[in-house]
Amino acid sequence: MASAEYQKVNAASSAGEHVSGDFVPGGSPPPDAKPGGGSWIARHLPFLKTKRGIAITVAAILLIIGGGLAGLAALPKKSATGAGDGAGDSGDSITSDEHFYGQSPPVYPSPNMTGTGAWASPFKKARDMVGRMTLDEKHYIANEQELNRMPANGMESVSSNIDDKTMHEFYLWPFQDSLRAGTGNIMCSYNRLNNSYGCANSKSLNGLLKTELGFEGFVVSDWNAQHAGVATALAGLDMTMPEGVDYWGSKLVDAVKNGSVPESRVDDMATRIIASWYKMSQDKDFPTPGIGMSGDLTKPHSIVDARNSTFRSTLFDGAVEGHVLVKNTRNALPLSKPKMLSVFGYSAKNPDHNGPTIGSSAWVFGAESFNYDEFTNGFFGSAAVGNTPIAFNGTLYSGGGSGATSQSLAVSPFEAIVHRAYEDGTALFWDFHNGSPAVDPASDACLVIGNAYATEGADRPGARDDYTDGLIKHVADQCNNTIVVFHNAGIRLVDQFIDHRNVTAFIFAHLPGEASGKALVSLLYGDANPSGKLPYTVARNESDYAVLGPDLPDAGMFRKFPQSNFSEGVFFDYRHFDAKNITPRYEFGFGLSYTTFLYGNLSVERVADVKTNEYPTGEVREGGQIDLWDVLVRVKAEVTNTGGRDGAEVAQLYVGIPDEGGPVRQLRGFDKVFVRAAGTETVEFELTRRDLSVWDTVRQRWRLKKGGKYVVEVGGSSRDLPLKGAVEI
Repeated sequence: MASAEYQKVNAASSAGEHVSGDFVPGGSPPPDAKPGGGSWIARHLPFLKTKRGIAITVAAILLIIGGGLAGLAALPKKSATGAGDGAGDSGDSITSDEHFYGQSPPVYPSPNMTGTGAWASPFKKARDMVGRMTLDEKHYIANEQELNRMPANGMESVSSNIDDKTMHEFYLWPFQDSLRAGTGNIMCSYNRLNNSYGCANSKSLNGLLKTELGFEGFVVSDWNAQHAGVATALAGLDMTMPEGVDYWGSKLVDAVKNGSVPESRVDDMATRIIASWYKMSQDKDFPTPGIGMSGDLTKPHSIVDARNSTFRSTLFDGAVEGHVLVKNTRNALPLSKPKMLSVFGYSAKNPDHNGPTIGSSAWVFGAESFNYDEFTNGFFGSAAVGNTPIAFNGTLYSGGGSGATSQSLAVSPFEAIVHRAYEDGTALFWDFHNGSPAVDPASDACLVIGNAYATEGADRPGARDDYTDGLIKHVADQCNNTIVVFHNAGIRLVDQFIDHRNVTAFIFAHLPGEASGKALVSLLYGDANPSGKLPYTVARNESDYAVLGPDLPDAGMFRKFPQSNFSEGVFFDYRHFDAKNITPRYEFGFGLSYTTFLYGNLSVERVADVKTNEYPTGEVREGGQIDLWDVLVRVKAEVTNTGGRDGAEVAQLYVGIPDEGGPVRQLRGFDKVFVRAAGTETVEFELTRRDLSVWDTVRQRWRLKKGGKYVVEVGGSSRDLPLKGAVEI
């Protein structure tokens, strides 16, 4: 529950992993997914038929749309315990967001784009274009739970309250990487950040993103995540979606005319968006895109086929490498032409339907296997904790929600198994519906295939489910070679069945996409060698996690302003397990192969002739100060395949920074290498200034720990690190 005594913080927002195993990145639904979107697309997209049309349309839309209330953060902060002006009728309940003013430090004005580095030419073109226009021509960060993600029923969105050090060292980290890689736009999120809405938070948008990290692209709101007009414009929002009529449009024109928003701010919005268009070379021989879908696919319409057959091998390889083998005893896998195979579990088959319907549908939102009524209650209603942990009507190809893939063709595990059984002459039996099916104990192997459903709009109800665990134990009680496969979007606890004497193998298949069945069969039969590693820790009990599940609204003073205090700081997942010395069931980075690997010959060397001042001194470019990316240390190690099969291994590099109270180790690099049987390959890692620094909350800069000993470890998982070295800066 939220506390009135949470720590005052200096930063806001992120995109990471606060709710263990449940984070579904906030995305953008198709235009027809929400009211009004489809008609808007139908009216406007025809203008995109020519390059000139694209440029004019984008520019015009820019000046119509866009967005927060971050300006209010500049006002004095009220007492957290006193009634003040924000007190409710009970004397202790907050009824106005004035109570939170000042908790997220204001940063104004929104920095204008300057056009440095690779953005110089796009900036000049965009600036010239905007200079010839007039006004008349017109999920960034800490989005870690779905409960209370949007304001509803008299309650504001949940506030993710994060301290400055945690923000920089954990949640902002991946965004900094994406900016360094050249991303063109950032989407601000639904939630509040330190009690200021994510799309109206001047600290996170103007301060962190556009100033500290030097972001030159544009900020776009998640769908309907804009809750103010002038304030969002001043806070750094550049584009609002799906429409701007509520807060911008003509209202933004009025705000410029009456002096509330500088015209230069609107120019900068447009410049940033158009510059991104140039930066991505969409003005040069850019192929005509497939535009939209018909509002009713059951009526005659033109087919837009965005598929590319040359990507099929990539989709298959990604599906294979996304499977993680975590148990394999008694040579259960790979299979070799079994005489009899039995298949159980609801996630083995395809959903009972896969086809378009009018408007929003299970097909659009990846909920064909799930209860669509329950899905819509979360996605379109006031987001809540889900009730059903599994998708009982078929296998999972993707998670549910805006980012779901609507399948045009997909191969289920069972379909692929049938084809293989036919070729091998294997007798095949199956039951996908009963929780206590009849089991032939003479089966060479029994497959139990289940799932753990996750979707945008609702948090998962738990990290295990008794129905599926009971099914597994029922089959294993009668079949001495039971192989379990889970399709899952995050963690799934397994201790209720994993030690059963007849559960011989277990695979986390995750969300494999259209090649799901083909990928699984290639692994089950040894055509492919498993090489996936867990991107999370599988605990033995729920209580082992630092955080599990959403923060619920407080019945007291914060009942209208839900709070989520990230008090665990950076000690999340393996960092938490290391700090508390908790033994997990399967650690972060773990994964088995059909072969074995040996690590050796570790080399840790400082790079000569590179500045190692305590603080960086370089100018700011996209991604922050440029010398944050200077390589200070190079690490090498050898990986030898000691088994009888060719295979790939993900070598992982962890660094222990000599920072009192900091994590024992942190992942700072990984490299997947293919190693032939009896062969050896060398892996190499580069450690940058940022990799070896901690965030100094006083100096507001990254700081090297001079004179301290950095511990460098290399191995196959966060708990299997046979190579250990050290270096001083």
